[in-house]
Amino acid sequence: MAGEGSESGEAAGGDDETGGSGADGGADTDTGTDADTDDLPTDWPSGPYADYDATTVTVRNPEGDDLGAVRAAIADTRDKRYLGLSDATSLPENAGMLFTYSGERDPLRYVMREMDFGIDIVYVDADRTITRIHNAPEPGPNEDGSEQKYPGSGQYVLEVPYEWTDRRGVEIGDSLEFDL
Repeated sequence: MAGEGSESGEAAGGDDETGGSGADGGADTDTGTDADTDDLPTDWPSGPYADYDATTVTVRNPEGDDLGAVRAAIADTRDKRYLGLSDATSLPENAGMLFTYSGERDPLRYVMREMDFGIDIVYVDADRTITRIHNAPEPGPNEDGSEQKYPGSGQYVLEVPYEWTDRRGVEIGDSLEFDL
């Protein structure tokens, strides 16, 4: 997935191209809300992301119930945000990428540039509250994904496997917990 957003001084015209690609977790139809770290992939991040720092991101509803957790590679530089998950061929279930900015960005726009699979794009404000969720399907045949645009705003963007948020009942107003 690749994103575009307002971030001064980083790219011509003030647009910051950020992005990543996430893979569908396959035919997994688990609707459980198990956020145990035992269920997090031990082999992520890997490949071109093997040297990325990672953190556990836990999603909680307003009542404080855990809805799910992912092991997320951290995209905290312009180059990492631009690449996003575009070099990944898949994304394990309960894995993701956490895009971080130094402050709130409005607007942000993520695109599915060079993605091989669908992902969910979760926009999160500075208080770590979810403000917008997109289910972004993989680009079709002979498409590069640049025309698939998903707007939002926030200080963080979490990308997870396609429909991961649906399987766990994640909604706008839920919050993320993670350490950077």
